[in-house]
Amino acid sequence: MINLLMVVAGGAIGAGGRYLVGGWVQAQVGAGFPLGTFVVNIVGSLIMGLAIGVFERGGLSSGANLFLTVGVLGGFTTFSAFSHETLRLMEAGQATTSLLNAFGQITVGLGAVYLGFLLVRLFAQ
Repeated sequence: MINLLMVVAGGAIGAGGRYLVGGWVQAQVGAGFPLGTFVVNIVGSLIMGLAIGVFERGGLSSGANLFLTVGVLGGFTTFSAFSHETLRLMEAGQATTSLLNAFGQITVGLGAVYLGFLLVRLFAQ
């Protein structure tokens, strides 16, 4: 039961962060490309990589890891919003932009997770 409460509490924090960060970024660039979601997903991926690396080195307890990765980052990153925005771009006839969004978030997100993981390995020796 405590694990569930940690995930729920972390998810609330992450969802609030997603709303604030994604909304702020999107307001800076205006409509069109869903940069708010893109930034949230990349930042979340980088933090996920860092968390994985720190947990691997014993720097996070399993409870803290669960709170951060499943809770906070699960609530912060936005795969469903990403999917919805990509679909809306396709429906609007913006095939190139929708493909750029999909390809960019997947490849840059995976790269960010890996970068975060490598940074911990590099600096936590």
